[in-house]
Amino acid sequence: MGKNRELKEAKVLEIKGKMEKAKSIVISKYQGLTVEEDTTLRRNLREAGVEYKVYKNTLGTLAAKELGYEGLNDLLEGPVSIAFGYEDPTAPARILNEFAEDHKKLELKGGIVQGEFFDKDKIIQLAKIPPKEVLIAKLLGSFKAPLSKVVYLLNAIKEQKESQEA
Repeated sequence: MGKNRELKEAKVLEIKGKMEKAKSIVISKYQGLTVEEDTTLRRNLREAGVEYKVYKNTLGTLAAKELGYEGLNDLLEGPVSIAFGYEDPTAPARILNEFAEDHKKLELKGGIVQGEFFDKDKIIQLAKIPPKEVLIAKLLGSFKAPLSKVVYLLNAIKEQKESQEA
């Protein structure tokens, strides 16, 4: 087997491993971004625990096909990048979408989220879901208000009984 073929097979295995491990995969068209813009985007993604790569489309297609992600074949055309979200499935879509709003050269194409194919519109809907930490904070905040009212009520009853006994 030729050296070049071995390298390609190793790269397909690498891509396949990342796709299997990722909770979400978002494909975007990046052509036209400046080096500075690309560096900023990569930093934003890295800070959120998202891996952002550019691979040869044929290698990405082979890896996707081996995993049964046939929907990605049409997305892996032209100059595209792949963002892998390992922790928060909404992070790649959210960060890429926020960046695309200010940088029209970046275009979301679609992806895979927890094994399900998402077209561009679904990826944009996913991008609008707040991060997990924000959702938890809102949930806890909604618990706090009624609980503080109960505590206030119990305290008022206690004070009323103490004033009656005195």
